[in-house]
Amino acid sequence: MKLKQLTKTDFIQFLNCPESLWLFKNKPDQYPKGEFSLFLKKLIKEGYETEEYAKKLFLNGVEIPESAEPSYTEEQLKSSNNVFFQSAFITKKGQFARIDILEKLPDDSFHIYEIKSSTSIKTDKKHNHLKDACFQKFIMQECGYQISKVSIIHLNKHYVKSGEIDAQKLLEIVDVTDEIDEIYSGVVNEINFASTYINREFINEFNCSCKTKTRSNHCDSFKIFNKIKDYNIYELRNIREKKITELVNFNNEILTDVPYDFKLNDYQKLQIESLRQGKPIIDNNSISNLLSDLKYPLHFIDYETYASAIPKIDGLSPHKHLTFQVSIHTIDINGQLTHYEYLADKMDLNDKMLNGMKNFTRNEGTFISWHASFEIGRNNDMINWMPKFKGYLDYINQNMFDLEVIFKKYYVDYKFRGSSSIKKVLPVICPEFSYSELDIQDGTSALDTWGRLVEDKNFSEDKEETKKNLLSYCELDTLAMVKIYESLKSLN
Repeated sequence: MKLKQLTKTDFIQFLNCPESLWLFKNKPDQYPKGEFSLFLKKLIKEGYETEEYAKKLFLNGVEIPESAEPSYTEEQLKSSNNVFFQSAFITKKGQFARIDILEKLPDDSFHIYEIKSSTSIKTDKKHNHLKDACFQKFIMQECGYQISKVSIIHLNKHYVKSGEIDAQKLLEIVDVTDEIDEIYSGVVNEINFASTYINREFINEFNCSCKTKTRSNHCDSFKIFNKIKDYNIYELRNIREKKITELVNFNNEILTDVPYDFKLNDYQKLQIESLRQGKPIIDNNSISNLLSDLKYPLHFIDYETYASAIPKIDGLSPHKHLTFQVSIHTIDINGQLTHYEYLADKMDLNDKMLNGMKNFTRNEGTFISWHASFEIGRNNDMINWMPKFKGYLDYINQNMFDLEVIFKKYYVDYKFRGSSSIKKVLPVICPEFSYSELDIQDGTSALDTWGRLVEDKNFSEDKEETKKNLLSYCELDTLAMVKIYESLKSLN
């Protein structure tokens, strides 16, 4: 039987959920075949962009064609060249690696460089850059090469673009040789186990390793392995892995199965009680007191932003958010509703949007947003870039109310499924309003669409229709807040 290939991407998937990788390798027809999300496509594109700048740090590097067999790499390494891009290696066990940058040292040993489009070295459960590098080192050593040094190249979070990008300043090279040595033997065991595991003929397909993890850490095939009913323990707001494990071990996987004396926080208890009663649990007094403190006019505000690993314009750093769109719905003391919107037509730091906002709202009333820390953060960024608006933006930040707070503390409905996202709250509170009919339905789509609209010279979609779709999405975000606010006001 031909051994199944294990790549670095496979290995990371194995670390997150072995069963999911087994299904992908052994029963690909059953594996969920969702399209790449826009966010994932963006990450891949940014990875390539970062890689191109990293290559500029090395002179006379040899590019190994992606289609070339590992034997081609082997021949190239015998040449007089000392830097190679995308070298390919495969072990007898079918473990495959493609090295971003490989440097041959004077003693004929090698220096591996892993390129990351992040601004730091990540070692969390989902992204472990050190284990990535371990994988590369192991494959090369299994192929008979000596690795004396390993480094990770990542973006410099302090870099600020000014004119043409300088790769030396944009990127940092961090020697992680010692860190790799510390974990190497353990990771090698994991790699070998992963290779053995994916070549098993059978596994237990009635649950997977994600069963005791929080829902944000579930694998793509979670629902295939775990037959979990609706309104389950994974929907408990901020539930931790330890609590999930306890409940799973006692087969308490549905919210109504959770024992009354099981230790949960107040919100989680109310969430279960809401399901048992079949209705929301609302603290009317607290909500009324919060809303009564708001000062008219009320400005419901939402920003849309564009962020990229490689800064596109002067003044920006890697992954820094550029605010390109705003929607504001304002209710005056007489209940009249007016609307202001702005959509940038190019990628730059201009003051048109802020001038328009200031003329529309003036330094009056309360600004209301959903997850206010985001808008406050963008205002602080714009203060740094355009300090002449400091007084106005400071006023907004100092007079900001976060409408989401109510749904984190005082309004609990099991139908929100443990989330306080406006997209979960709106259809429950105001079922007549929906994002589903919009061509753009989330912030990632807005970011991607606007980025292509202003940057892609070959943009093939109708530009005016695209602008209209972007405006409609952002407008609904603030109109949704208005409708939710009005619904809350009507409670008393």
